Amino acid sequence: MDASKNSEEILVLMDTTNHRMIPANVIANKRDGQPLSREAIRFMIDGFTSGEIPDYQMSALAMAIFFRGMSEAEILDLTQAMVASGDVLKPTGSAVRVDKHSTGGLGDKTSLIIAPLLACLGYHVPMLSGRGLGITGGTLDKLEAIPGFRTNLEEREIDEQLRNVGCVITGTTSRLAPADRKLYALRDVTATVPSIPLITASIMSKKIAESLNGLVLDVKYGSGSFQSSISQARVLAKALTRIGQLSGITTTALLTDMTQPLGSMIGNACEVVEALEVLQGKGPQRVRDLSVELAARLIYSLDPKHTIDNIRARLTGLLNNGEAFEKFSSMVRSQGGVLNNQFNLEKTRVILATSQGILTGLDCQKIGYAVIAMGGGRKRAGESINHHVGIRWLTPLGMVVHPGDAICEVFCNSDSLFEDAKALIVASLEFDKGTFKFPPLWTE
Repeated sequence: MDASKNSEEILVLMDTTNHRMIPANVIANKRDGQPLSREAIRFMIDGFTSGEIPDYQMSALAMAIFFRGMSEAEILDLTQAMVASGDVLKPTGSAVRVDKHSTGGLGDKTSLIIAPLLACLGYHVPMLSGRGLGITGGTLDKLEAIPGFRTNLEEREIDEQLRNVGCVITGTTSRLAPADRKLYALRDVTATVPSIPLITASIMSKKIAESLNGLVLDVKYGSGSFQSSISQARVLAKALTRIGQLSGITTTALLTDMTQPLGSMIGNACEVVEALEVLQGKGPQRVRDLSVELAARLIYSLDPKHTIDNIRARLTGLLNNGEAFEKFSSMVRSQGGVLNNQFNLEKTRVILATSQGILTGLDCQKIGYAVIAMGGGRKRAGESINHHVGIRWLTPLGMVVHPGDAICEVFCNSDSLFEDAKALIVASLEFDKGTFKFPPLWTE
């Protein structure tokens, strides 16, 4: 062996000779820009899942991936390793299995609407969801605002509910993509949430484990999401779609605007309230439109014999005639929930405008952190949250605001926490006296 080689190189050669790997060297290779082999990725994921590789080493690898990125082959290998860390759901009869996933946005509650909508048409929707990451509330956290609602169903219960109801929204079980379950929590506290390779592997490992036929992706951009620009969102949409297609899932994606909250309600119980309104043919038009569009794009990608306009009309009818609400109610009952429309939101306080102009910009990150400041989100993994705090946003972009006008209502019992949230909300507002052009709600 050449004595001029440094100790790290010698260590790598020794480990290769002994047919074993060392986490530090895998991390160092990625940090130095070298592609990771399928074997190295599987080694890290398997070791992390089993507990042999500790959190701090996986955190270091996540940071290396965050800064160095991954090739398409590496992302596919990472996704497959995460799927292989556990079981996959078995298909339930001959029903077509579909799902929708959002990359996360402020006030995004469309999963609660789309799952029952699709189930009304005979699709099976095994929606494995997660908890809040950063400013975006998790679907599981929202549903747990419903008294008694269980988000920890086992595979047998998932299978039974799909057969009986057609849709289920639950967390991944201990045996479904367990690597993602651990890494998902770690990303939230290591500043690696916005990593496109890690987002892609996290999302697609759960979706592949669902044994899907079709998937629609809602890839968001703007200050209320993880991708601030539409160009970043397009890169992520391409990565997600490609991994889905390579995995045998018919996958389609929309890029959707998050320069302002989606709808008016932000916060866990708040967003369930608004989703219930939409499921009963009411609620904000933007939430209705996006929910219908995502479901319609998914159906059309699988069965294009009907026009997209006819599919949209059929889905809108299911909202207006109450069928979608009844399906959601059946899902809630099946998962132990009691849907009595009493969500006990905390004390209502109003924030008033102090200046005049057209509302031309919002820093949705600050609005999201206002909810977290009140206890409605997590600052670190494993924290409990208050489901009953939140915000009703009253001023969409483009609105002319005068001093004394209500900007939003805040649901919070604590005076001090309200003041913290108020400071963030006021700082999020951008006014101008010129004109304003609304960005499109979605684009290809």
